[in-house]
Amino acid sequence: MEESERVAIVTGAAQGLGFSIAKKFVADGMKVVFIDKNQNRLNEIKESRFMDSAISKRTMFLSMDVSNVTEIKHGVRTILDTWGRIDILVNNAGIRKETSIEEIDEKEWNLILSVNLGGTFFFSQAVANVMKDQKHGRIINISSYGGQAGPLTSGAHYCASKAGQLALTKVFARALSDFGITVNTVAPAAVKSPEMDKIAPEKLERMKAGIPVKRFGEPEEVANIVSYLASDMAGYTTGATFDINGGLLMR
Repeated sequence: MEESERVAIVTGAAQGLGFSIAKKFVADGMKVVFIDKNQNRLNEIKESRFMDSAISKRTMFLSMDVSNVTEIKHGVRTILDTWGRIDILVNNAGIRKETSIEEIDEKEWNLILSVNLGGTFFFSQAVANVMKDQKHGRIINISSYGGQAGPLTSGAHYCASKAGQLALTKVFARALSDFGITVNTVAPAAVKSPEMDKIAPEKLERMKAGIPVKRFGEPEEVANIVSYLASDMAGYTTGATFDINGGLLMR
């Protein structure tokens, strides 16, 4: 299939890694659905110099809370009504907090898990039958170093949600393998993003000193791995986790 015929969904696409991934898919020639809860930021992207007439014809912008299953189903239906297929889903939307174990309350726990883990499960569930009918699909989950090795800067609820994504990747990969659908995870750490602006400069310097390659990652480096996993070249790869962490975790 030509890249121009493929439809890719990226959640949390209004900034950071999600925006870089969505831009890479646009550059690859795909039709791309930018999904985010931040309507204002989506509007800024639509009105930015990044968008030209050709790109605007193959992009869609949907404001959505991925913790709301009704909104997910409505969004999937909107995409199918417009473009008739869904080839790629990147579950990137997430919330990160550094709250200590002692201070995490039930409300915050449920929020983090419902967005980071629930959003991954229910969005993947919503597109699975579409991809089965097509006999082709790619689901890529954006997890984290925190889900593998515990907190670098994040709280227990965030780490638990990211570890859960690793398990869901394997569950979906096995369940969908007979239908030409692959499911993989990318697990970044210390990649430049708006989240880094929330971390104290002295803490960032300590983090950098502890990274074997002695630098932070670039969002485009993550986007390139995701682009590969979304391609036909990755058809023999499923249930895998791809680390991009400068050597913080080696296995």
